[in-house]
Amino acid sequence: MVSSFFIPTINLIGPGALQSVGEQLKSLKAKKVLIVTDEFLNKTGVAGKTKDLIEAEGMEAVIFDGSEPNPTDKNVEAGFKVWQNEKCDALVTLGGGSSHDCGKGVGLLAANGGKIHDYEGVDQSNNEFVPYVAINTTAGTASEMTRFCIITDTSRKVKMAIVDWRVTAKVSINDSEIMATMPPNLTAATGMDALTHAVEAYVSTAATPLTDASALMAIQLVAEYLPQAVANGDNMVARDKMAYAQFLGGMAFNNASLGYVHAMAHQLGGFYNLPHGVCNAILLPHVEQFNLIGCAEKLSDVAVALGANIEGLTIHEAAQKAIDAIKDLSKSIGIPSGLSELNVEEKDFDVMVDNAMKDACQATNPRTATKEQIIQIFKNAM
Repeated sequence: MVSSFFIPTINLIGPGALQSVGEQLKSLKAKKVLIVTDEFLNKTGVAGKTKDLIEAEGMEAVIFDGSEPNPTDKNVEAGFKVWQNEKCDALVTLGGGSSHDCGKGVGLLAANGGKIHDYEGVDQSNNEFVPYVAINTTAGTASEMTRFCIITDTSRKVKMAIVDWRVTAKVSINDSEIMATMPPNLTAATGMDALTHAVEAYVSTAATPLTDASALMAIQLVAEYLPQAVANGDNMVARDKMAYAQFLGGMAFNNASLGYVHAMAHQLGGFYNLPHGVCNAILLPHVEQFNLIGCAEKLSDVAVALGANIEGLTIHEAAQKAIDAIKDLSKSIGIPSGLSELNVEEKDFDVMVDNAMKDACQATNPRTATKEQIIQIFKNAM
């Protein structure tokens, strides 16, 4: 089987990396740049600083701060109107996964026309993407470097999974100095998102030696540095290591894809507008408990990467150590213990499971589940 490996052409990681954004856009021959971000990053001046850096290199820049958590089709439409009205020719996304996903949606419409719903699924676009630089401000989603774009269809209350190699940024920027502004709860949630990416990619049926290496290193870094980053946001070593962890997790899942954790979490986000990282963190141990019989040896590797001692244990006992370690890590950094704390209701499981079984991420889960089994996983996670 021929495997593929997708990654941006240029990836800048480290303190001060933001300073090069203008230079990178200039190399892409940008003239007028749309910056897609959120209200918080605009109000705190991060978007304005980015705009200044771009304009210092002789280009124009316009800020659209209408990206919301779990970005919607309406957010994408609003951003695309700004693109059209301002006659932009290049794209910058600034923020976490929400801003990147919203901006990718805008770029898809700018390059291809139509509605964002037309691109649900795998590689549904036809035209070359617009010149695109992605600036990441959180250590979790890795959306700045992936070919994934998740947009909520407000009419169906479903998260559309758009997987398209054309939406991959030409340049990704991870500046840990920006990440220092994240509060502890967001640090925890985005960090567990990074862990989920790495674990799901590692046990994926599409995993390769390249994705395995990336995933295991990401897991090790999260285990060591996420608690430190949550405890002290000014710990720049921990922030920098988490930037690498989330990027490595992105390298893994961008190419090996994911599994039922994301397929199910997408439904929680679309249905209840819940934070994606928290949903992933709650679901991860329960999905891997279900998966255990299909990937026990790989989960035993995950246990070692998380710092568990598996000496003298059977493969299945070692795999259970991984699941226990995930639960312990979540608890230590303040992740809610169950979906009931997020006001999820069992009456909605039926429709959410139907949609989860259609989600593109479920295709590479290491164990195939029936509808009844996925409902049971949701119940176990309550």
